[in-house]
Amino acid sequence: MTEFSQLGLSAPTLQAVADTGYTTATPIQEQAIPVALAGRDVLGIAQTGTGKTAAFTLPMIDRLASGRARARMPRALVLAPTRELADQVAASFEKYAKGQKLSWALLIGGVSMGDQVAALDKGVDVLIATPGRLLDLFDRSKILLTGVQLMVVDEADRMLDMGFIPDIERIFKLTPPKRQTLFFSATMPPEITRLTQQFLKDPTRIEVARPATTADTITQYLAKIPTSDPKAKRTALRSLIDRSEIKNGIVFCNRKSEVDIVAKSLRTHGYDAGAIHGDLDQATRMRTLENFRKGELKLLCASDVAARGLDIPDVSHVFNYDVPHHADDYVHRIGRTGRAGRTGEAFMIVTPGDDKNLDKVLKLIGKTPKEATFEGIDWSTVKTEARHKEANKRDRERARGDKGRGRGRPASETSVVSMEAIAAPTPTSETPAEKPARRKRPAKTEPVETVVAAPVKAAKPPRAEEAPIPLPSERPDRQRREAARPEPRERDRDRDRGRRDDRRRDDRGEDRDDRRVVGFGADMPAFMMRATPLATTTPED
Repeated sequence: MTEFSQLGLSAPTLQAVADTGYTTATPIQEQAIPVALAGRDVLGIAQTGTGKTAAFTLPMIDRLASGRARARMPRALVLAPTRELADQVAASFEKYAKGQKLSWALLIGGVSMGDQVAALDKGVDVLIATPGRLLDLFDRSKILLTGVQLMVVDEADRMLDMGFIPDIERIFKLTPPKRQTLFFSATMPPEITRLTQQFLKDPTRIEVARPATTADTITQYLAKIPTSDPKAKRTALRSLIDRSEIKNGIVFCNRKSEVDIVAKSLRTHGYDAGAIHGDLDQATRMRTLENFRKGELKLLCASDVAARGLDIPDVSHVFNYDVPHHADDYVHRIGRTGRAGRTGEAFMIVTPGDDKNLDKVLKLIGKTPKEATFEGIDWSTVKTEARHKEANKRDRERARGDKGRGRGRPASETSVVSMEAIAAPTPTSETPAEKPARRKRPAKTEPVETVVAAPVKAAKPPRAEEAPIPLPSERPDRQRREAARPEPRERDRDRDRGRRDDRRRDDRGEDRDDRRVVGFGADMPAFMMRATPLATTTPED
């Protein structure tokens, strides 16, 4: 084992390392630090939990010790795939650089951009950022990358999974060609290999372990259950937690919605559990993660946002609630335990539908984990309870008349009774049995009372004193309508205006042949006032 004092680090940096309690370097630190101090590019391939963060932080601090920061032009750039990992790198830089006069800034999403811009305006030596927020500030002309002397890309394979490779290529092109690049990754897919060949200059390849391998300090278990029912999986998870002596543990799920469900289920059964995933706001994520680091939270239910690069040294157990879709994610998940030489245990719950993903994981790690057995659990009972719960849920939906109820499913007795109760006729309604009796008319000689099927409504009791019927104009409802009648509309005013115009034209003697005559009114036409000449007779008549 190599001491840090043998790697060529400066005295202030060695003192900062000693203050943290570390004296011996890990293999990736032992090989990467001297090469990075010499100014050469590094391509580091090591499994997670081997100390890659310190492998690039320590030489970066020494190389930047001499120099001065300028406004909006950082001298070093560290790219991380997630906010949590970027915050962890910033914490490491603050811890190891306390003996040097260096400044740094953290650029991540989910927090105020104004504070980040203010820090950039003052000038920083080291910029730690996620690709999205960095390019956002660059497009706003808040930062320049032409002064970058040293660039670090951490967890490059995670960048690939999150779709950041086009952003990484653009950032590389924005930085000066003459720069030192430190490139670290746990796995090396073909896309990452192409990226290193394009932007790294004669890098020193440091591979301390075969890519995508798990640490020998982790004991792995497969927990197979005979059903894919979510209730059975949660029962299996609680059984695994109860049988293990957990200091703290992480429960990984494939979906963000499943993270919330599992965390809520654990809290319901009395476990100290919290949730962290990408849909939560940054303040909640950081607070939950900090509580887990301090030991104030025992179980952390997480998506793969917590699977890469997070340094939580004392994680004793990892539980894979779901078999990961990508086999590489399994390596990163269980890498949260067994770190820095400590031992840890990793469990993976496997259902009958996980065979395909399980085969990929076993092929990648090249070993068969031990099998964890369940004692005292009757899986048939668990499945029956789950079916009853689902049936009761469908019954409630049918009773409410939900549109999303299933079709063609057999209803339980409870649902049949409830539907009959809803469909029961009222006393005044007609049932199918009464309709034939109404179609047959009884003979006229029969009493009328014998053929009436529908119940007769009871007559209202007579009034004690008949009140006089008010006139229409005196009725309250009429008065209310008259009071609430709106003002004449515009077209009514136009109509009245047209009538006035017609009267003016009549007074002026204008022709109105184009309008329909509706009557003489109060004036008698002149031709009707003329006397009619009497007929005269002649002798010839």
